[in-house]
Amino acid sequence: MKNVALHNLGCKVNGYEMDVMQQMLQEKGYKIVPFDEEADIYIVNTCTVTNIADRKSRQMLHKAKKKNPKAIVVAVGCYVQTGGEEALKESGVDLAIGNNKKKDLVEILEKFLDGKEYGGTVINIGETNEFEEMCLKKTSGHTRAYIKIQDGCNQFCSYCIIPYARGRVRSRKEEDVLNEIRGLAEGGCKEAVLTGIHISSYGADRGKRELASLIQAIHEIDGIRRIRLGSLEPGIITEEFVGVLRDLPKFCPHFHLSLQSGCDATLRRMNRRYTTGEYSEKVEILRSYFKNPAVTTDVIAGFPGETEAEFAETEAFLEKIKFYEMHIFKYSKRKGTRAASMDHQVADEIKAARSNLLISMGKAHSMEYRKSFLGQEQEVLFEEEKNVEGMRFQVGHTRQYVKVAKLSEKSLSNEIFAGKITGFLSDDMMLLE
Repeated sequence: MKNVALHNLGCKVNGYEMDVMQQMLQEKGYKIVPFDEEADIYIVNTCTVTNIADRKSRQMLHKAKKKNPKAIVVAVGCYVQTGGEEALKESGVDLAIGNNKKKDLVEILEKFLDGKEYGGTVINIGETNEFEEMCLKKTSGHTRAYIKIQDGCNQFCSYCIIPYARGRVRSRKEEDVLNEIRGLAEGGCKEAVLTGIHISSYGADRGKRELASLIQAIHEIDGIRRIRLGSLEPGIITEEFVGVLRDLPKFCPHFHLSLQSGCDATLRRMNRRYTTGEYSEKVEILRSYFKNPAVTTDVIAGFPGETEAEFAETEAFLEKIKFYEMHIFKYSKRKGTRAASMDHQVADEIKAARSNLLISMGKAHSMEYRKSFLGQEQEVLFEEEKNVEGMRFQVGHTRQYVKVAKLSEKSLSNEIFAGKITGFLSDDMMLLE
């Protein structure tokens, strides 16, 4: 029996795919060991979203080879698609497996180990229409499962390499999604989180947007108590779509609505397909259909050409919307994207200053949103335990994904309880009684 060490980098989709790859290896008798231990085989699920992600991917591959020079080092995923053979050789990679080939990991690995021909392991991802079918049978926490429903993106934002790493939009068959979730629900999982590279496009490759009907079908699955969505594009938010969601009791009013900038001129340079006015209207729809929904977002600070006046527009827009959480990123050049060669690149110190300012604003807005739940009854799905100064707390999330703790000696893991929010255990964790 060979020991295999796994390391995952990047997004929730990568995380899902790594969970399935681990499951496939275990089913074939491989023993999974921690990545910092000596192993016979090291597998790194790589990320390429920024130059920094590329560097981290290379570092982890080097680290594996250094840990055991005799080990087989396997690179899989996005960096394999974009890095090129030379970059992979320099990183000490013995075997490279691209996207849409992760489902064949064990078969490819065993042929490689036996010295047999294992065929093409990196396809032209931009030319495939095939969704890579993988199925997760159980989750480590049993509480929440991320379900991949879609792959690829057709948006081609000027800063983003992902369409080149993940290919065009490909949607999973509804029945395959439902079968996976049924299996997980039978294993005790209560919450399904739908994820993908661009889930707003689910079904678009079949000629129709099908996300709402998929959610309705999942709603009928026994055992599933909550349905949550990954990142959405503003364009999907219509009164019709949100009206469908409002009528589903299991749906969680937690919307990650991608923004990137609060300035129309910057959005045009980013090739984002909406204006701040349109975005604002989408948020209003959400807030009119749901009581106090959680609206979160991503913002890039210091995009090429962002002037002080443009940044001030973003600042004012964020102050107006008041998100529950903002993920703030300093713009990072990504080789191979249009933005990397744009004029007027912003200096690092300016990007850092703008980013810090937005992070401070985000913390204030987040605290404001949490405080709005004080004194209210909320339903919490508990997930883990936390000891604070000798006291035992059960920790979980509300339907809006606000973290909550309840003082209890008894484990409440994977149970749903309702109670009153009475205060704070820490800045990012509220108390339930």
